[in-house]
Amino acid sequence: MKRLFAIIRVALRALRRNLMRTLLTMLGIIIGVTAVIGMVSIGTGARVQVEQQIAALGQNVVMIMAGNMSRGGMFSGMGGAPTLTLDDAVALRKEVDGVAYMSPEVRGNVQLVAGNLNWNASVMGVSHEYLDLRAWPLAEGDFFTEEDINGAARKVVLGQTTAKKLFEDASPIGATVRVKGIPFTVVGLLSAKGSNMMGQDQDDVALVPHTTAMRRLFGQNFLRSINVSATDASSIENVTTQISELLRQRHRILPGRDDDFMIRSQAEITEFATSTAKTMTGLLGAIAGVSLLVGGIGIMNIMLVSVTERTREIGIRLAVGARKRDIMRQFLTEAVLLSIVGGLIGIGVGMGVSSALAAQFNWPTLTPSYAIVGSFAFSAVIGIFFGYYPARKAAQLDPIEALRYE
Repeated sequence: MKRLFAIIRVALRALRRNLMRTLLTMLGIIIGVTAVIGMVSIGTGARVQVEQQIAALGQNVVMIMAGNMSRGGMFSGMGGAPTLTLDDAVALRKEVDGVAYMSPEVRGNVQLVAGNLNWNASVMGVSHEYLDLRAWPLAEGDFFTEEDINGAARKVVLGQTTAKKLFEDASPIGATVRVKGIPFTVVGLLSAKGSNMMGQDQDDVALVPHTTAMRRLFGQNFLRSINVSATDASSIENVTTQISELLRQRHRILPGRDDDFMIRSQAEITEFATSTAKTMTGLLGAIAGVSLLVGGIGIMNIMLVSVTERTREIGIRLAVGARKRDIMRQFLTEAVLLSIVGGLIGIGVGMGVSSALAAQFNWPTLTPSYAIVGSFAFSAVIGIFFGYYPARKAAQLDPIEALRYE
């Protein structure tokens, strides 16, 4: 241990001898580690934010969307065709095992009026189980009941943004809101949900019974989608299979024909949404890693220069009894110290840059522990890898030739 401390002490003395050159040599490692930490932090933060937003959809959610519609070669896109009905939703609730909650869904943008204020919001027709399915608590008031669904009641539950636009700071509970000229009573206020992964404000919404929306507001007898929540994560695949088989049977889709609906589970949506973030994080991390290699090459170049400058010193040490492996250890220690110290500074700067970006641009950042450990380990390996050749060259010097060197 004493021998190791002595080697480190001599290495630090040698590095301090040319302090400016030492700092410039470490700069490559510092920039490389900073870039790796910064890029990985931004990418990981974005991925975690997407996962949190998808988790806000609810637990173990399976979404069934209506198919598309073609007219004159023009396709309406998913949800544009009347391929899902209330009878489909009722059948799913009764016949599919493992369903905890179910909610049909219709929606449209409608002008809402309250007193002398008005606001265009997304009005969604949903079932009495919608809040349980979405794990979305109320901030105030109540939600509509199964009786309200059956009776197509004129009740509405407002999101935070919609309530703010229509009632400012006053409580909306018990007030009347006119939707398409039809008076609705506000019975509840949703808690704040924030933006979804597409940047849309989830709080800019008004919820009404789906029967009311279909009969009184939109005049349609088909659904845009049906949301189902499985009892647990392990039953999602089985629930999805049952839904597909039941809908194909109900829609009389022959074997080999395409479905006229689309089913997506929460896990599939998460994987799809985060795949791009993962790819970009890996790509940016790899690009940043190149700068680490450049920093390692810089260390090797400087160490080779150091060997040349200290040739006479090496000759003297060999002449007074130092072994070749002692010389090799000395120069290798200097290279490793350069990379490790540069790596530690880079980690600190990288985390600082990530925090600054998060504060300045409101970007989500998260520095994973593996990025810190990996960057530190990689910088140490670079010091060993790129310091080995100069150290070996120093150890192979002939003592007599070294002493003659001017």
